[in-house]
Amino acid sequence: MKSIIYIALAAVVLVAASCNEVLDRTPQGEYTLNNFFKTEEQAVQSVNAVYNQLRQWQTHVFAFIGMTDIVSDDADKGSFTADGFFLQEVDDFTFTATNTAPSTVWGGYYTGVFRSNLAVSRIPEVPTMDETLRARLIGEAKFLRAYYYFNLVRWFGDVPLILDPFPTDFEISRSPRDEVYAQIEADLRAAADVLPATYSGADVGRATSGAAKAMLAKVALTRKNYQMAADLSLEVINSGRYSLLPSYAQVFTLEGENSSESIFEVQAAAFEIGGGGSQYNEVQGVRGVPNLGWGFNKPSDNLVQAFESGDPRRDATILYVGEVLPDGSAIVVGDDNIVGERFNQKAFVPKHPGGNGNGPGNVRVFRYADLLLIAAEALNEIGQPEQALVYLNQVRERARGGNDNVLPDVTTTDKNALRTAILKERRVELALEQHRWFDLVRTDRAAEVMQPLRPNFTPGKNELFPIPQTEIDLSQGALTQNPNY
Repeated sequence: MKSIIYIALAAVVLVAASCNEVLDRTPQGEYTLNNFFKTEEQAVQSVNAVYNQLRQWQTHVFAFIGMTDIVSDDADKGSFTADGFFLQEVDDFTFTATNTAPSTVWGGYYTGVFRSNLAVSRIPEVPTMDETLRARLIGEAKFLRAYYYFNLVRWFGDVPLILDPFPTDFEISRSPRDEVYAQIEADLRAAADVLPATYSGADVGRATSGAAKAMLAKVALTRKNYQMAADLSLEVINSGRYSLLPSYAQVFTLEGENSSESIFEVQAAAFEIGGGGSQYNEVQGVRGVPNLGWGFNKPSDNLVQAFESGDPRRDATILYVGEVLPDGSAIVVGDDNIVGERFNQKAFVPKHPGGNGNGPGNVRVFRYADLLLIAAEALNEIGQPEQALVYLNQVRERARGGNDNVLPDVTTTDKNALRTAILKERRVELALEQHRWFDLVRTDRAAEVMQPLRPNFTPGKNELFPIPQTEIDLSQGALTQNPNY
């Protein structure tokens, strides 16, 4: 995946398809639906294009961070108040249906859906190719389609469920979230049946059967199907293919990418010619010299206070003014005009070709520690607290880093107390990795947690983001708005 062929197949094919009635001849050297999907290599390229969308600005960068971390109690916007003001509205819960963030991710994720649909529908038509590879590529595209829809349905609730790359009816209404989830589950099960357990060489980083089952476990947990979540998470855990790295801080270095702890990551690389990087690191990087980042996604006071005394994860998560950069290259210099300036250390990357906009840092979508905590939460909910403690305390043991004076094992078997401990552990273990908002909403705690911090939070409204007004207008009324927007 580091040497992936970066193509914008979806855009090329869409434009070409719309011109079929205008042009009688196909220009030489351009791909259309008539001359693509003819070879095995083109089938691979079509799925590479689905992965490519994961690195794009609309998918996993500015608005994504706003609608996962900044909207939660884990982070404040950062930078100056007027800088990226649409994210200040997200932080303050004053955003409306015209805010840039929802429309950005809507476009990015539906582009991913389109590319997935194109691969799923057209790879079966490739005349001659290895059948195992054909099945695997379709499985990868279904896994990615499920991931795109999983975030869409968690952000917006009912969303249009589109499985045809070129639907004939463009006035598409919202599908009930249960139907969307049913498709997500079907895609992940289909992917799990055909994807390999591991890859080697240039294919490392592609979706695996373990990633599909782990994602299915997270979907089940989100839907409060705790038995299913427990069964699936334990199946992946007991496969023995994943393990925690000895050092928590190592997970977020370039050396920690695609490690034994990685279940699924968005792949990025800073090539001299560009084309493989992401701005995920840049927007969260230390503002100004020497890191030349933008300084967004500032760890909140509330997050700082959430860590237990002596928890090494706090220092591995938060980068303060006056600290040495993680690579030892310089001291973090603050801006006197920004109050409480600090940064997400997990997003730091050392100097690399192409500047920070060509960031080489992988986005950790799903870590093994996340799966262990899914197992712990699900097992506690189905009345197996002793087994839940095993997985919870594995996470705490690794975090303490050999220092037995911090992070003692949790011992309570009371269901409510253990649930509280597991959810607290999820917060500090996965802090600033874009999970917190989804956890608050799925556990029905968003109002309880956010209202004391953000008085503008409105229960029954702000658990979901608004459907972008531009999309409602384009649909000519087929799309309806979420309540109270």
